[in-house]
Amino acid sequence: MDFHHEEKLRPHVSRTGAWAFALGTSIGWGSLVVTANTYLSQAGPLGSVLGMVLGAVIMLAISRNYAYMMDCYPESGGAYSFSRSVFGYDHGFLTAWFLGLTYLAILWANATALPLFARYFLGDLFRVGYLYRIFGYEVYLGEAALSVLFMLAAAYLCARSPKISAALMIGMVLLFSAGIGACFLWVFLRGGSIGAPTFVPDSSAMSQVIRIAVISPWAFIGFESISHGVEEYSFPRRDSFRVLVTAVITSAALYIIVTLLSVTAYPEGYGSWLEYIQDLNHLSGIEALPAFFAARHYMGDTGVWILMASLLCLILTSLIGNITALSRLLYALGKDEVLPASAGRLSRNGAPARAVMLTAAASCLIPFLGRTAIGWIVDVTTLGATLIYGFVSAAAWRTAKFRNDRRERLTGLAGLILMICFGIYLLVPNLFTAGSMEPESYFLFVAWSVTGFFVFRHILKKDGKKRFGKSIVVWIALLSLILFVSMVWMNQSILGTTNKALYAIEEIYREGGAGNAQSELISREMAGIRMVSARSISVVILVFAMSLGILVQNYRLMSQQADRSSRELELVRDMAGKDPLTGVRSKLAYGEAEKELNGEIEEAAREPFAVAVLDVNGLKAVNDTLGHQAGDEYLKKASRMICMYFAHSPVFRTGGDEFVCILQGSDYEQRAEIMNLFRKEAEAHISSGDVVISAGCSDYRPGEDRSLKDVFQRSDAAMYENKMWLKSLGAVTRQ
Repeated sequence: MDFHHEEKLRPHVSRTGAWAFALGTSIGWGSLVVTANTYLSQAGPLGSVLGMVLGAVIMLAISRNYAYMMDCYPESGGAYSFSRSVFGYDHGFLTAWFLGLTYLAILWANATALPLFARYFLGDLFRVGYLYRIFGYEVYLGEAALSVLFMLAAAYLCARSPKISAALMIGMVLLFSAGIGACFLWVFLRGGSIGAPTFVPDSSAMSQVIRIAVISPWAFIGFESISHGVEEYSFPRRDSFRVLVTAVITSAALYIIVTLLSVTAYPEGYGSWLEYIQDLNHLSGIEALPAFFAARHYMGDTGVWILMASLLCLILTSLIGNITALSRLLYALGKDEVLPASAGRLSRNGAPARAVMLTAAASCLIPFLGRTAIGWIVDVTTLGATLIYGFVSAAAWRTAKFRNDRRERLTGLAGLILMICFGIYLLVPNLFTAGSMEPESYFLFVAWSVTGFFVFRHILKKDGKKRFGKSIVVWIALLSLILFVSMVWMNQSILGTTNKALYAIEEIYREGGAGNAQSELISREMAGIRMVSARSISVVILVFAMSLGILVQNYRLMSQQADRSSRELELVRDMAGKDPLTGVRSKLAYGEAEKELNGEIEEAAREPFAVAVLDVNGLKAVNDTLGHQAGDEYLKKASRMICMYFAHSPVFRTGGDEFVCILQGSDYEQRAEIMNLFRKEAEAHISSGDVVISAGCSDYRPGEDRSLKDVFQRSDAAMYENKMWLKSLGAVTRQ
């Protein structure tokens, strides 16, 4: 594929295309297969609907923040670019790190869902070439190849033609929206209804609604994907909020439709939808998919085929959408040289093809990890999305505060507070609920965070432009989060082992086992609990020690870079403040001194001083007759003469042959004598052919002079009078 450098992506995405990308990226396999079942088991149909509506309202506030930031910072990279621009590159990297994991996890989840799709609807067609069993999941070469093939095909399409991929997104989004909506209408027109109970009986209705609302970021992840391609909009950026709102509302409607559809029918032998949902793990085929079972119950095989087509479109749009979003994020990182610059290059068709290839390459081995591990990674995205939306809200709040945009200040602050509350809910599960993530998911979050420390160190070392390492606070906050999540993981691991032990002991007592058997079982289970506790504590200590160690090393590197930057800045200032030819202070330094003196004069806090203005006579004649090198030597002699007389005061070269001295200390006290001697030597130099310098001096007059300029003008007038006198004695001047 041919590559060439372009500064920006080409605009080609319409409003409809942006809506399709936002919607198609935010919902996938889980919307028809996993989400409804999970929601129903936690909150029932009414609790799920109310929680989803509440979650959608919250996402509308996040949408406002995204739209505002896209308008303020219209460049690729989305949340990364917002955080980098508002808070700096350290925050930008941290946002990009979790943003990358979030999109990769959703991409991998939908890619590895293809074998499950085949298992449900095509039987064992791709279950060939058994490889191994990992985390309880059997991995087959045929199924892994199916996932890899679809990912590569989607990546090729995204790299080859952004316009075609956008058109396909629109078509497939319309297809699955129409398919799901049609099945829903048909079922309820044919008498489908929602049976009791409307909530799950084991907890309060309010807690169930809140539980669904809190995990809603997972359901909507991807709706903000269009922020990564804002440079590709062919419509005004001000319309992006409308696009995001439409996508969020459509997503929520589709989730609600599938949830309600799933409780309209259940197989014989079950007394209610609740019994059916709670027994899904023991079912297979269409019966294991409540929405599909309801469609078949009311529509026959036609309903199944419609939902099958919709599900396949959901998977494909998720693949294309997440690859597109990831490639634009990598493109932005490449442009900023956080990644190799090649990631920021565009192909001749205007696509960041190298970034797309990098995304595909990073994903090809994932199907060989099995579906179980992917499920743990996907669980992490709820926490990752909460962090990302929190960063974007904070950036919107700070930007709106600076620009005095009142509405965005409110939505930014509201989004930030809500995401903090969501984070606490997710990270302290036993404070509110029995736990929303598996222990492995907490551990993966910790592992990804620790890896981020190591990657950041590598970036620090390669940071020739010294953009990173400016904020130690963000890394201390991440270290604290790592420690906290590690403790949560340890607690969940020990709690899970303890519950299993108690269950095993309860079983043997229920079966009336012998006393020795009971004693041996208790001893064995207690030993298992002690082993898990010791292992968990050791891992937490090791993780914290590693994180603290790399943080200390990063801080040392950051400090070294800061010291080096400070020395370089000081050197630059010294160089800028010194005249390179004569060695006295420069015109720039005089400007800084003038500002300082003016401030003291304004506050009536300035001690007495005087200003001497000096002009080197005959410099032009020397340059014209003897050359500029001789002229330079002439100026150096003049500078030495001035510095000799005004040895205790700062001397500035303010022009080619002009000098200014601010008299202070003993020079100020003896100014009349010094000026008299200086003028006499200048007069003597006329006959000897040495350097002749005109000089004038004036005192600062408190209460009368309002700035240094007033004193300077009197001194300059006195210098001009002296110049005329020297000319009358035969001195060469420009007059």
